[in-house]
Amino acid sequence: MSHGARVIRTGVSSGGPAAPPAATAASSAGSDAELMDGAYFRSCAGMLKVAQMISLLIGFISVNSSPWTDNSAYSYFQIVTMCDFVMILFFYIIHIFRIYKKLTCVSWPLAEFLHYLIGTILLLIASIVAASKSYNLTGLVAGATFGFLATILCVVSMWSSYKVSCITQSSNASV
Repeated sequence: MSHGARVIRTGVSSGGPAAPPAATAASSAGSDAELMDGAYFRSCAGMLKVAQMISLLIGFISVNSSPWTDNSAYSYFQIVTMCDFVMILFFYIIHIFRIYKKLTCVSWPLAEFLHYLIGTILLLIASIVAASKSYNLTGLVAGATFGFLATILCVVSMWSSYKVSCITQSSNASV
């Protein structure tokens, strides 16, 4: 009882030459190049985050280097600016290293929108309090001015993240 010849398929091909090592090196280099999103540095959202961080840092340094007249008002301003700075830096790193693609359990556009909503309100309050307590001291006025500038930039980012998280989700649901 002969059943005939059997063909066993394996992953290795014996009929042709092996793949050149350059092709495998190029494919592994492509995955390393995709680790960072170079286009995000030059995008509008990336430059907006950098402008926010710079204005928050200048506002913090201006208030920190000035003689204070009311400790509680400027302590609040410094805490809000540094917390906002750290969170913006956190989201900047999330976008640069494409962590949002690996951690899909978090709705990153919604998290960023909520951060900007809460952070902008706190930053606006801190800037108003800092401006009202500045007593024409140039460093405190400059800190409050950069706080207002950062507030405006955060509103722009909040609007753009709102468009991404809410409007695109509602249009995808209706399709």
